[in-house]
Amino acid sequence: MHNSKVDIGELVFQKLKEKERTMVWLANQVGCNESNLRKTLKNSPFVYCDLLLRISDALDVDFFTYYSQKLKELKNQ
Repeated sequence: MHNSKVDIGELVFQKLKEKERTMVWLANQVGCNESNLRKTLKNSPFVYCDLLLRISDALDVDFFTYYSQKLKELKNQ
């Protein structure tokens, strides 16, 4: 079986750090509770597309490209 895991939560945390933003700031930007957002990004095996879209917009990063890249890798295996 192919490894199709993309740790999107870890990628979001990396971008937050790079952009010197806090989880509280991100939660306010995407209209979520900070605690719930943190739990979702740390513990959930997935993030809903609409939430990922709002996070992408807030951080000005297209997080969907990580999944597109993974899809290309899987097709080339």
